[in-house]
Amino acid sequence: MPLQDRDADHGNRILADVVVVGAGLSGLVAAATAYAAGKRVAILDQESAASLGGQAHWSFGGLFMVDTPEQRRLGVRDSAELALSDWMASAGFDRPHDAMAQQWAESYVQFAAGEKRAWLKSLDVGIFPLVQWAERGGYGPQGHGNTVPRFHVTWGTGPALLEPFLAKVQEGVQAGRVSLHFRHRATSLTTTAGRVAGVTGQILEPSTAVRGQASSRSAVGDFEARAGAVVVTTGGIGGNHETVRRQWPGNAAPLDMLSGVPASVDGDFLPVAESLGASLVNGDRMWHYPEGIHNYDPVWPKHGIRILPGPSSLWLDADGQQLPAPLFPGFDSLGALRHIVATGHSYSWFVLNRTIALKELALSGSEQNPDLTGRDVSLLVSRLKPGSDTPIQRFLDKGIDFIQGSSPHDLAGKMNALAGNQLVSADHLDALVRARDLQVASGLGKDPQLAAIRAARRFATDKLMRVAPPHRLADPAHGPLIAIRLSVLTRKSLGGLQTDLRSRVLDQEDRAIPGLYAAGEAAGFGGGGIHGYRALEGTFLGGCLFTGRAAGRHAAASV
Repeated sequence: MPLQDRDADHGNRILADVVVVGAGLSGLVAAATAYAAGKRVAILDQESAASLGGQAHWSFGGLFMVDTPEQRRLGVRDSAELALSDWMASAGFDRPHDAMAQQWAESYVQFAAGEKRAWLKSLDVGIFPLVQWAERGGYGPQGHGNTVPRFHVTWGTGPALLEPFLAKVQEGVQAGRVSLHFRHRATSLTTTAGRVAGVTGQILEPSTAVRGQASSRSAVGDFEARAGAVVVTTGGIGGNHETVRRQWPGNAAPLDMLSGVPASVDGDFLPVAESLGASLVNGDRMWHYPEGIHNYDPVWPKHGIRILPGPSSLWLDADGQQLPAPLFPGFDSLGALRHIVATGHSYSWFVLNRTIALKELALSGSEQNPDLTGRDVSLLVSRLKPGSDTPIQRFLDKGIDFIQGSSPHDLAGKMNALAGNQLVSADHLDALVRARDLQVASGLGKDPQLAAIRAARRFATDKLMRVAPPHRLADPAHGPLIAIRLSVLTRKSLGGLQTDLRSRVLDQEDRAIPGLYAAGEAAGFGGGGIHGYRALEGTFLGGCLFTGRAAGRHAAASV
């Protein structure tokens, strides 16, 4: 739903009860909640109205939920107890300041297992009935991963999830209780009598950049916004590769990375809060993906798309060596990322065939899923038809990372040509494919990846649309062979401003800073790092909903 850009109506002085810095999902939820509580709300964002909704607009709309009707209809037995066990095993909380994040995690899992599904339904947010299985783990019952499928896709993807909050904000605009201030870049927090009382910053020159495109940072004026409370919802650092490299654990960031988020996701406001005494923690905990590909039609700088893989592709490092178990596609994103980066290269390969590609590969993002985004059932059904013009088929035709070969030797030569080196041995790749195909032909075998594939096909969603039946990779009936060069793709910060369960920002002594709140990625999705070291997927948008609502409620109650 389009909203009016009313910048010119407000000048350089803004007055409100609650100021929200950032117009992404968590900011819109916070603003809508505060407005619903009867407060006057001002929303500031450095981008133009074209980018309203932030990263959520581009998202696949995945939501982590527990023990839902969708799961039960598919025969999935889930519980809050099981989900919390998975969360804690994946998070690996081990720092003194993780205590608050752990409280957020416990609260969020209860929300995901309880109120969340009914609340979304009350907002007319629909859920696609086939629940997906992300981050499968593979390290045993006390290790990382989702024991059962929990990734619920919003019917309409990210844009549909934004709709009810955009509508509420629009209602507030029309009522004169909410004001939108685009191209307003907050650069400092102001205080009065020890309480945060607003922000100041620059008014940027008008921009014609379309949604997601990098925009100018040239200032044409200054502004001051005064309020009883300020909510920081400025997001993370994924579009700022300099900051990502600086915070990368062990200073081991890869030389080359793609961006899974627009350049506006720069993290520049987080140090502003820190300079006021806010506790900014867990900067080294980040959630980037190893399965990035170049977008053949980029919107922002170094625009990459993440492949959402099924489990059947062979995953090879830059030298052509298969990643060890359980680093199969879709099982452990961070583990695979660490392994790949440790090789000294910033890319890896999927080796598969056409049957696997068309059955198992999906692309993350609203724009790459026009059927789900457009809520088009007929287009969705057409995905399953051979020869359909699917997003994956377009990348096969146009993507610079996709190559096809008639044999492992042919494919290896083309892989080396694309990479500009001779790292992949044709004989080794041929032997690897032959060994895999012998295991398939046995009908049983000792290959743990094939065992995982067969286990996945016991789940209805995977059998229907995500996992191909085991077959020989080199079988011409399933050809040609395909190799996909995968790059590291920046995406999410797992750390952020430390907050208590009322979304109040804490200082270094764990005391709430009066008048200052934070939500979404800027708060590490709660407590400065609700995920610990690893995420279970579908938890980022849900974290924005959960923390945005809490911040809006408590900021409104404080003024």
